[in-house]
Amino acid sequence: MGAVTSGSFLWLLLVVGYYGCLGCLEDERVGLLNLKASINHPYGTALSSWGGDIIVANCCRWERVTCDNKTNRVIQLHLRYIKLDGGLGNWSLNASLLLPFHQLQILDLSGSELTGFQGLLRLKKLRVLDVRDNGLTTIPVLSALPSLKGRYLSKLEVLDLSSNSFMGSVPSIIRTLNRLKSLSFGYNNLNDSLSIEGLCKLSDLEELDISGNGIDGNLPPCFYNLTSLRTLDLSENNFKGTIPSSLFSSLKLLQYISLSHNSFEGSFDFTSLFNLSKLEVFELRGDNKNLKFETENTSSQLPLFQLRVFRLTNCVLNGESRVIPSFLSNQYDLRIVDLRNNGIIGDIPTWLLVNNSKLESFRLSGNQLRGPLAFELNAKHVYMKHFDISSNLIQGEIPPDIGSILPNLEALNMSRNALHGNFPTSIGDMKNLFLLDLSNNNLSGLLPQHLLRGCISLLSLTLSNNNFDGNFPAESNLTSLLYLFLDNNSFSGKISRGLLKSSALEMLDLGKNSFSGQIPDWIGNFPRLISVVLSKNHLEGVIPTGFCKLGQLQLLDLSSNKVGMSIPPCFNQSNMMFLHLQSNELTGDIPNVLSRLPSLFILDLKDNKFWGTIPPWIGSLTSLRVLLLRGNELHGSIPFDLCRLRSIKMMDLSHNNFSGSIPPCLNNLSFGALDRMFLTTAGPDIWLGYGLATYSYESQIYVNTIDIEVQIGPSNEGEKVDFTTKWRFESYEGKVLPIMSGMDLSWNNLTGSIPPELGDLSEIRSINLSGNHLTGSIPKTFSNFKAIESLDLSHNMLIGQIPPRMIELNNLAVFTVAYNDLSGKLPERKAQFATFEESSYEGNPLLCGLPLNRSCSPARAAPKTLPANSDNEEKESWEVSFLWTFGGSFGVAFFGIIAFLYFNSYYRELLFYFIAKNLTFLRL
Repeated sequence: MGAVTSGSFLWLLLVVGYYGCLGCLEDERVGLLNLKASINHPYGTALSSWGGDIIVANCCRWERVTCDNKTNRVIQLHLRYIKLDGGLGNWSLNASLLLPFHQLQILDLSGSELTGFQGLLRLKKLRVLDVRDNGLTTIPVLSALPSLKGRYLSKLEVLDLSSNSFMGSVPSIIRTLNRLKSLSFGYNNLNDSLSIEGLCKLSDLEELDISGNGIDGNLPPCFYNLTSLRTLDLSENNFKGTIPSSLFSSLKLLQYISLSHNSFEGSFDFTSLFNLSKLEVFELRGDNKNLKFETENTSSQLPLFQLRVFRLTNCVLNGESRVIPSFLSNQYDLRIVDLRNNGIIGDIPTWLLVNNSKLESFRLSGNQLRGPLAFELNAKHVYMKHFDISSNLIQGEIPPDIGSILPNLEALNMSRNALHGNFPTSIGDMKNLFLLDLSNNNLSGLLPQHLLRGCISLLSLTLSNNNFDGNFPAESNLTSLLYLFLDNNSFSGKISRGLLKSSALEMLDLGKNSFSGQIPDWIGNFPRLISVVLSKNHLEGVIPTGFCKLGQLQLLDLSSNKVGMSIPPCFNQSNMMFLHLQSNELTGDIPNVLSRLPSLFILDLKDNKFWGTIPPWIGSLTSLRVLLLRGNELHGSIPFDLCRLRSIKMMDLSHNNFSGSIPPCLNNLSFGALDRMFLTTAGPDIWLGYGLATYSYESQIYVNTIDIEVQIGPSNEGEKVDFTTKWRFESYEGKVLPIMSGMDLSWNNLTGSIPPELGDLSEIRSINLSGNHLTGSIPKTFSNFKAIESLDLSHNMLIGQIPPRMIELNNLAVFTVAYNDLSGKLPERKAQFATFEESSYEGNPLLCGLPLNRSCSPARAAPKTLPANSDNEEKESWEVSFLWTFGGSFGVAFFGIIAFLYFNSYYRELLFYFIAKNLTFLRL
């Protein structure tokens, strides 16, 4: 037994010695195990290959570890997103755990939920330090460098600190890293522009990324000295002023320039970059409406570069000529051309596709391009992925062979033009197409069956606002479809079962068509649906129980149909936010099932046949922003439960039979307060990005990737709410919706006085109390309505004077108190009150002042001069006047009756008959 034990022990020593000679050093292996323990503390499972069987004791074979081939020393540690494997959240790294790795050259801790370092990184050989995409707030690893006199990290060449939480100034110690070639501070909050200028001392810098920091001020002119730069990313800051043409004249090695999403103004002559022979990428996207971008120079010089990417959006391009940059005709290796929203005129420059055979993204939306879309004969652009010419003035038909011209297209957007004709069948040949948007044109006809069978990759199909008719084909192979928008066409018939193939649908809009029949119960077979719009069709019957299966549903719009009965009792949608059932034939009490919708933002039940009272549970819908009950048969008092809706912004109870008084507690509601949550939930904003197949920009740091970005969700403004204000039925949507607020209690049977507490609603924009039986005076507190735009108190029984201080309501555009019993002088005709006409005050006979034609001062009679004995004479004169007047009036009346009877035989005979019949009675 002892011999066997001795032999085993000897074998173990031989194995350890073998791997100790040929594998990593023991102190580094132990160091890696200690590092693993720290990363996994307390219960993580990352780096499972580290340690274990003695046979794999060679740590050079462990995952994420690279050793030198000769010395077997660890030279690279790639621990990117390591904590995601462990699943343990934020952590802090003890820098002493890295002390065993004397030859470490590359340390990658990006995306590892790292919040800090404990101690200093004493790594003399380190060349690359990547800690991007963490939660770092300070750089303790560098803070003590001055005292160390460059002893450690003196060979650092690449430092990526992007996407952390650094704030304020760029640490001054950075400028001492004189061997630094690549530096990124992108997407932090280092907004001190003065500290940025300190980077100009890094004369060997080849790559600099300070994007996404909100840096204010002008571009540092000292960037002129960074003559080794090949990558410069200044995007997503707040740089102002002009872009100096001289800034780039000395940067002959520049390959990548991104100036996107800043606030530049003035003029920039792009021809100043024509000498940069190595330039491959130029980007200036964002809102550049104050920037005049010139590409046309009187000189005949051609650029020395051949661009791969040219992105220029939302600027004033080439002054009055607004021509497409002519230098592009000299470019033959472009992969991305993005010239959106520049006001370019002329024909569609399809010659760019001819000259650049590897072009993958072609975006010219939001210009003023005209004419038909025409390709060269027998064209085939196999690399084209993204083709967007939306929002132009393009006419004519879509080329019928577009499917063979752009066979590998992934995104096609030709919306918001003037295209007409039928749907090209060849689009069905685009097997890779995931987005198709032809909305807002004049296209017509049937949808081809080949589209629904061939475009098997479609994620989003948008054909809104055209003239397509017929029905959705019964056979479909769109199994990946997520978004289907067919609204505002002329589709008819029953809702097609062909939709069932698209079981992954998330958004369905069939509104504003002529679909008929009942809403199919199989609507419940789409478990991922978050939005269903079937409004303004001819649908009838009941709301199917299939909706009860849609647990993810957030928006349901069945408005303007003939749907009857009520909401199914099983309708328990905890995620429902927007419910539009207006203008149907729903009856009964307001369904109690609505009390189980805690996330509801908008509840629109107007113009139905609901009766009864507002239920007490309405106050439990604390997320509610919009409540519309107009035009039903509801009665009873306005419940105090409504006062619990503290987040309400728009409430319409008009045209019902409510009675009683207005609850004073309505002043507790938040009418008018801007709701940021409402902004973020008023409509989806879904984007998809993917890389280029033929080009990628090589960089040591993580600069903005050269991606193609495509919006695959709807391009509309999101939610829409109809509300009466300023005597008009308005639709509020998009950015306007969260700003609008109002309360409409008009045309009910409300009584009592107007609560003065309503004056506390200082931010409300519209109030309508007309058509009730309100009494008392107009509260003086109404002068507190600083944001009010429309105030209607007409058709009530209000008395007293209009509060004079209401002239301070500077936003008031519509004001009426017509048909009340108001009295006294009208407010001064100042500010907005100078714009109101007589119609605002009519029906109040005791009101006076302009614009009414009634003076507030009583007319005075002229004084009479009477003799001393005038009393008796005046009395006698009055008696004589009375007798003459009475006698004359009696005579006229008597002889008038005689003449009437003489000339009208019917009434004469009727009179004689009456006298004869009653003669006996008269004698008695």
